[in-house]
Amino acid sequence: MQKKPEPQTYQLTIQVKKSVLVNVGKLGRFRFPAGFYIYTGSAKRGMQNRLARHLSKKKKLRWHIDYLLADANVHVVEVDTFVESECSVNRQTVGEIIVKGFGAGDCRENCGSHLKYIGDERI
Repeated sequence: MQKKPEPQTYQLTIQVKKSVLVNVGKLGRFRFPAGFYIYTGSAKRGMQNRLARHLSKKKKLRWHIDYLLADANVHVVEVDTFVESECSVNRQTVGEIIVKGFGAGDCRENCGSHLKYIGDERI
């Protein structure tokens, strides 16, 4: 019997309740319009710990997503996991790029960003 592959990729559906201005580390300061966003990330090991970290409001700001999620008007409303690669899942996700390079520092497939704005309505 073949073992089922473990998820290595996750997507956070994020709600920005009102427009926010966020300093995203070295990327700079950006305005995020109110609405919903999809962030695609990966954790080849420790998926549950990574997701728990993202859901926690108290943490050291390390990754781009940490800066956005630290704002009081920003909340994760759904989490999905996938066995496919981070870039493959991200490329299949529709949405507008608000911040070029967001979450894509190690991207090898020219995704542009791993955070996509999907508008006022959840998909």
